[in-house]
Amino acid sequence: MSHRHPVIAITGSSGAGTTTVKDTFNKIFTRESIRAAYIEGDAFHKYDRKGMKDKVAEEDARGNMHFSHFSPEANELEILESVFEEYSRKGTGKTRNYVHDDKEAALFGSPPGTFTAWKDLPDSDLLFYEGLHGCAKTGDIDLPRHVDLRIGVVPVMNLEWIQKIHRDKASRGYSTEAVTDTILRRMPDYARYICPQFSETHINFQRIPTVDTSNPFVARWIPTPSESMLVIRFSNPRGIDFPYLLSMLDGSFMSRANSIVCGGDKLDLAMQLIFTPLIHKLMDQKRRSS
Repeated sequence: MSHRHPVIAITGSSGAGTTTVKDTFNKIFTRESIRAAYIEGDAFHKYDRKGMKDKVAEEDARGNMHFSHFSPEANELEILESVFEEYSRKGTGKTRNYVHDDKEAALFGSPPGTFTAWKDLPDSDLLFYEGLHGCAKTGDIDLPRHVDLRIGVVPVMNLEWIQKIHRDKASRGYSTEAVTDTILRRMPDYARYICPQFSETHINFQRIPTVDTSNPFVARWIPTPSESMLVIRFSNPRGIDFPYLLSMLDGSFMSRANSIVCGGDKLDLAMQLIFTPLIHKLMDQKRRSS
């Protein structure tokens, strides 16, 4: 961690809703005139789309039916940690982009399913990461020690699956069966490498549907925010102005000494209220250290 060059990491699995959190941070950065350098977790996958398909087939042939993007072996976590470390020390580093679709191909000039060339991060006030492994700890890898603000986005399991199925079918053209196979393949690594990260975060946001999601594989609609509740957990409640948050979040209540529950449609407001003072604190520390 570094007061001079702060790092923020949003961690959540595919379909969890990390992009929504990123959008809220973008609003705060714009409003507060903060320059952020962005890196995406997908940029640190080890294999491009074809390479991953070949690697999965190779692992299947060896009897490993659970090799997935959740696995450390499928990602360049050493490189990611080196970027976090370099940025926190000098405010510099490199990243690249993974090209997901034709729209991004036109933007980056590379075919879908490939990586762009590595490039230097722009001059910035802080580094913002969004992806699968922002708080990963495995072997010699310890990403949390470099991150000043760690945030987890964790829908309950069935809701996460519904969101992933609908997103992958709509934006990537996958069938329900193909997405289900991916979910099943990832389950062991989800338990081993994704879940433990949410014990390393400073704040977790967990959305809980209030409608029936018993069979996520046949759900016709994603539960809306108004059909959900939001549990916000603070690892250290000291310094959090809970009376203020409760007064601003209509209908909210505290379920534990470190947890607030509110309506799912209050997500953006809750994040604005919680993150803005935390970012101000990071920027104040940055100014003092400079």
